[in-house]
Amino acid sequence: MPPSRSTSDNGAVPTSGSCGSTGRVLTFGAALLLVVGSAAAQVPKLKDIEQAIALCNRVAEMSPDLRISGCTTLIESPAQKPQALIIAYNNRGNAYSKKREYDRAIEDYNRAIEIDPKYARAFNNRGVAYQGKGEHTRALDDFNQSIKLDPTSPGVFANRADYHRNKGDYDQALRDYSEALRLQPDLDAVWNSRCWIKAILGDLGSALSDCNESLRLKPNVATAFDSRGLVNLKLGRSDAALADYNSALDLEPKRASSLFGRGRAKLLRGDVTGGNGDIVAATSIDPQIEADFARYGVK
Repeated sequence: MPPSRSTSDNGAVPTSGSCGSTGRVLTFGAALLLVVGSAAAQVPKLKDIEQAIALCNRVAEMSPDLRISGCTTLIESPAQKPQALIIAYNNRGNAYSKKREYDRAIEDYNRAIEIDPKYARAFNNRGVAYQGKGEHTRALDDFNQSIKLDPTSPGVFANRADYHRNKGDYDQALRDYSEALRLQPDLDAVWNSRCWIKAILGDLGSALSDCNESLRLKPNVATAFDSRGLVNLKLGRSDAALADYNSALDLEPKRASSLFGRGRAKLLRGDVTGGNGDIVAATSIDPQIEADFARYGVK
């Protein structure tokens, strides 16, 4: 089963003399440069602004609260120009979204959009927050608007694909995952997601290739082993399926889909006791897992 998705950054707040960007699929942050007015307006002091920029920009090894603090300092500074404010609101929204404080995240994305109604990244990120709240129609509207404003962002296509996947519209999900990979072929999680969709649709040879590519790009990912296990199970390759599910469970021992899939693989190999044990363990974690596998074509 593919991983669930979340928000991602689109760049960084401008700093004095340089502008960098960091990006990954899902939410988009921005890189902030130092954008200030006159010296008299620089409240707080310049060094405090520079520290706030570093906090607001940084994602890796940064707690959401520290990022929120840095972005808030920038937002409250009278020296900031509109472009810096847009990015600071967007990045703070991403930090709130990471904390699952979706209403506060949406407020910040709204502010960014008020300043620049064509800021595609904020629409995508707001869509992710709406998904987190279960407001899926609003999420889809925002993903569509983000793509309309910027049809070159692979992350938004991947997010919209997730929406269609969760709604059971697998053909549309497949189209969006394929477009995301056309735009950026090194997205291991999207290869995994497309593998899973193809497995459900019965395009098993192509699905296997997609899962293999996902694991080539990023080895030892439980969700990718889980997806490939489903492909091998549907292909009747019980030994290969068992190996994949074992690999997934080595990484995530409580993954219900891998336990159930391993149970089915064991049953195919004649291990009735072991197979039934895994299936019981899986259903104790997720009572719907047997119905899910039936929907995937495994009965």
